[in-house]
Amino acid sequence: MDLLRFITAGSVDDGKSTLIGRLLYDSKNILIDQLEALEKSTRNKANGEVDLALLTDGLRAEREQGITIDVAYRYFTTPKRKFIIADAPGHVQYTRNMITGASNASLIIILIDARLGVVEQTRRHSIIASLLRIPNVVVAVNKMDLVDYSQDVFNNIVIDYAEVAKQLGLRQVTYIPISALNGDNIVEKSTAITWFEGKPLLEFLEEVETGNDINLDDPRFQVQFVIRPQTEALHDYRGYAGKVISGIYRKGDKVRILPQGIDTTIAAVEKAGKEVDELFAPQSGVIRLTEDIDISRGDSIVKTDNLPLLSNELEVLLCWLDEKPLIPGNKYLLQHNSRLVKAVVRNVEYKLDVNSLQQQPVEGNVRLNEVVKAVIKTASPLVYDPYTKLSATGSAILIDETSNSTVAAVLIK
Repeated sequence: MDLLRFITAGSVDDGKSTLIGRLLYDSKNILIDQLEALEKSTRNKANGEVDLALLTDGLRAEREQGITIDVAYRYFTTPKRKFIIADAPGHVQYTRNMITGASNASLIIILIDARLGVVEQTRRHSIIASLLRIPNVVVAVNKMDLVDYSQDVFNNIVIDYAEVAKQLGLRQVTYIPISALNGDNIVEKSTAITWFEGKPLLEFLEEVETGNDINLDDPRFQVQFVIRPQTEALHDYRGYAGKVISGIYRKGDKVRILPQGIDTTIAAVEKAGKEVDELFAPQSGVIRLTEDIDISRGDSIVKTDNLPLLSNELEVLLCWLDEKPLIPGNKYLLQHNSRLVKAVVRNVEYKLDVNSLQQQPVEGNVRLNEVVKAVIKTASPLVYDPYTKLSATGSAILIDETSNSTVAAVLIK
């Protein structure tokens, strides 16, 4: 059974948390004790309805203010697929939380209030989706019950958003009219929206293709651990354990060890302690080589006929996540999968307006939630691909050396 990671995004009060609560409630993925606690929390509501938003808004401040502040993750399963949902906050000041939640998503649900249509927050979240190359976009037009389930209202929103999608290069966009509060087109087809011929949301999520998220064309393997048992039975055994980020590896493949630049051949590939014919993404396994080479954690094994880029000077987009501002020249640690290197942010070229994608001059230091184009210099060469080609090797994080806190998300240009 495969897994779909998706994120919900939208303006404040568009109904993101209610939508997720409705998905869990109607698909019977709520435990009895959760349901009892939910009913107890909303017992005093005037209409007596269960407030489904409380399933995801777990922080006290979220419940008091009726907003989502941090990214809430929820897990549920249907007979067809497993799901991990990230409920992202809609406020501008929580942009960093949304980028964090969206970084691993294969699909984004952008909620639009049927009464308000496409607003600034819709554009901002769509821009973030395009920057992060999220392959599938679902535009859920919510609160259709408040516009009398009008087909004209829905069609006008589709026309408006199609223009946004065209500008940003979003190709796989699906539009679904819903009412999260009433459950219309969430799990079952709505009897009130008879003019809509598409699938309800859950059915679409169960069937949407995610296999194209896995790159089998560009072999990338980064060593996480060197296995040297040094027992009598395995005296000369030397294996390199890690996860196949992309591509396929087989015995006999000609490979290059980077950043050292040494060429060799694969002697065997292993999975779960046994030799196999091939290792492919996203499997974890062990690669053994025909020669003994000085390889350590963070080194890459790639095929000689398909090489990534290698450099210690990187052009990047930085999303600043820290309360302390970014000052060019400051030293950080750059974590790139299992490789950790020292790095310096050399200069900041411009700031990217996440509401319009316009480039703006940087005045003063880079502050929380700002996205900037910068140049990073690393102490040793980094093995990478552009984020637009392969996000797993084209992304990283910056870490503050003193506090060990993550201060920036990095997209390598």
